[in-house]
Amino acid sequence: MEQRAFDRLGRRVSVVGLGTWQLGGDWGEVGEDAAREVLDASVESGVTFFDTADVYGDGRSERLIGDYLRKRPDLDVLVATKMGRRAEQLPEHYTLDNFRAWTDRSRTNLGVDRLDLVQLHCPPPAVIASDQVFDALDTLVAEERVAGYGVSVETCDEALAAIARPGTASLQIILNPFRLKPLERVLPAADEAGVGVIVRVPLASGLLSGRYTVETVFAESDHRTYNRHGEAFDQGETFSGVDFATGVAAATEFAGLAPEGATPAATALRWAIQQPGVTSVIPGARSAEQARANAAAAGLPALSEETLAAVRDLYDRRVRAQVHHRW
Repeated sequence: MEQRAFDRLGRRVSVVGLGTWQLGGDWGEVGEDAAREVLDASVESGVTFFDTADVYGDGRSERLIGDYLRKRPDLDVLVATKMGRRAEQLPEHYTLDNFRAWTDRSRTNLGVDRLDLVQLHCPPPAVIASDQVFDALDTLVAEERVAGYGVSVETCDEALAAIARPGTASLQIILNPFRLKPLERVLPAADEAGVGVIVRVPLASGLLSGRYTVETVFAESDHRTYNRHGEAFDQGETFSGVDFATGVAAATEFAGLAPEGATPAATALRWAIQQPGVTSVIPGARSAEQARANAAAAGLPALSEETLAAVRDLYDRRVRAQVHHRW
């Protein structure tokens, strides 16, 4: 699989990585055997980048990854985790002492002395504006608790503020055919600054797979049930902030844009992969089959200019009014 550079980390990662929110159990229960099968299928398909967080299953996702990699010392996988959501989302909680405690917990969960990459987990905007926060992050690097740090954000304004910080190695942001706003300024700014871009929610929480109808029911433990209107966290994390019925209709139309022989999901991933400035796209997977299918999208031919224009037209007609002004 193609490998792209995190310039400020001096590392290269697969253009399709693995998002492991699912392994924490927040998309319905995923057993330990199934989780290991997902990790196995991913690395066998060329994936060298796992993305997790300390709150995914209260550390379960980190522990599963740590246990897996301890048993596979032959693998060279960059693991990115996130911190900040273990406390109430107030700027005063983003302190060096808390950063040390949170990263110590993640290092224990992952079984490593130094984290490859730690990301602030969609913090309040005031956190990204704080010099003290980034001084504390620099201290984590100096203390060799982490090799580098990044910021996961909700909005384009937050993204631009994070990119402007000289120590930021990575930016994580939602980007998919239902969320085009980052193409305008964020990706060019990251590329110019040498900041790696991690694309999350590339399938709009599964909408872009084309498998759902308005009658689809998700498990009560699935955020696609309990967070449709932002009840638990930012609404943009669920279906990219698109109303479910609107999203289903738009996804049906998107499925018609898939090239011959490609699934709608693979088409959406291929779309994200070929956006200038993207380093890695991190779809999640609940099964080995899904993991292999996601990775295979890296081998698809680039989408045509005609298809790219059709995606833009679909977004402008069906989705833009709902999401463009917010994120």
